[in-house]
Amino acid sequence: MKRAWNAVPIKDNAESLVELKPHFDCIEPHPYLSLGAPYGEKSNPWRLRISAFRRLLKAQESLENEEPGLCFAVFDAWRPVIVQEFMVNYVINEQCKFRGINQNDEKYQTEVKSLVEEVGRFWAPPTADSLTPPPHSTGGAIDLTLAKKDDHIALKMGGEIDQIDNVSHPNYYAKASLVDPLAKEFHLRRLILRRVMYQAGFVQHPSEWWHFSFGDQLWAWSNKSKYALYGAID
Repeated sequence: MKRAWNAVPIKDNAESLVELKPHFDCIEPHPYLSLGAPYGEKSNPWRLRISAFRRLLKAQESLENEEPGLCFAVFDAWRPVIVQEFMVNYVINEQCKFRGINQNDEKYQTEVKSLVEEVGRFWAPPTADSLTPPPHSTGGAIDLTLAKKDDHIALKMGGEIDQIDNVSHPNYYAKASLVDPLAKEFHLRRLILRRVMYQAGFVQHPSEWWHFSFGDQLWAWSNKSKYALYGAID
């Protein structure tokens, strides 16, 4: 499933990946490593390209100034294509189990096709095509949430990261927030996260409250830039 932003050309500026852990709280154990995702012995998923990293520092500074009791909790950042493939297959398999769908049974093929399309709203295709790299493979995308600074416990955001559901939409609670105090709390937290990330130059994935990026095709498309700064990096 190609996205509109996949048509944006890429001129990779060859920035290297830099470590996040010395500067940010990172959720451990890493959610995909714990599932056996094949990062390799020397791979570190908590990395971003230099310019994206610097903007994340700015976002964290804004968060600390505007919401002194909060900090970021980083879920995931750089993700090689082989891990993207592993995770897409894992999610499809788990969703099939949860919904009672037998992928090997012909009578379920319509359901399987529909499920794959649904998963594709949240997980980019694990292609090796240099023209359409998955966002996380570029080192410009990051999944994160908000946490309390004193105990580093992640806040409830009204939906889990990677949840395959409409509740993952950034503005899912906007309407309900007008009448429901809990929905208002979730919506305001999502707005805080988006605001500080936008102020630092990131853009948000249209279907995921937790996903932001700088320099990739989504970023370029959102900003009407002629080309993206980052392609896939391994």
